[in-house]
Amino acid sequence: MSTNADIIDLCNFYASPLGLAAARSISLALTPIWRPISEERLLGLGYATPYLSRFGTDCERALAFMPAGQGAERWPAGAALRTALVGIEELPLGDASIDRILMVHALEFAESPEALLAEAWRVLAPGGSLVVVVPHRRGVWARFEHTPFGSGRPWSRGQLTRLLRSVTFTPHAWSEALYFPPFERRSLVGFAPAMERIGRQCWPLFSGVVVIEAVKQLYRGIPVASAAKERRVAKPVLVPAGAGAGARARCRRS
Repeated sequence: MSTNADIIDLCNFYASPLGLAAARSISLALTPIWRPISEERLLGLGYATPYLSRFGTDCERALAFMPAGQGAERWPAGAALRTALVGIEELPLGDASIDRILMVHALEFAESPEALLAEAWRVLAPGGSLVVVVPHRRGVWARFEHTPFGSGRPWSRGQLTRLLRSVTFTPHAWSEALYFPPFERRSLVGFAPAMERIGRQCWPLFSGVVVIEAVKQLYRGIPVASAAKERRVAKPVLVPAGAGAGARARCRRS
């Protein structure tokens, strides 16, 4: 699955009443698994700016990388630009240079989910965390195409666990969101908070998105075929740093 969401559609969705309600629901699901990281360097991959604006305010640095096929928006508004258009499987970052990655509207559109996660593993510091938000296979949102969560490949919790483990990530915490239907009528969106609370209690298996935090294991094998394959190396923007106060070293710019 290689078709990306379009930046105009993403911006329009998150500016709509339904998009604002969805962002609130997902932010609430992210909150309990968003453990503090000292002097954090945070990277948003895909289209994560609605969530970086909330969770990236206390970071030492927060960046937003968006796929070239999707397009990019200026972020943050009224401040120095921290957005870049990139080849999402060849990130212009040094090894072990990021403490946490928030991946939204990315994995479901990846041509090779394994390659995308392997690149995330490369740029994460030892002990760094990857937070992934993906459409849920059982959820109603994956069945309607008027939201970004209705495009691309949806995932089940089991599929996502196996995929992460295959590239040497350790699933650490789970959450879910979007228990209310993707209302097309503006007048019905006001019922979203109440339906979200009811759905969490009454139909927890049918959330619209799955959220997972996974931790980078320190060692991983390199397949012979991958090691032998010539790979273009992008010039790094950041250089290695540890994740957290105990493991973090001072960084230098390349």
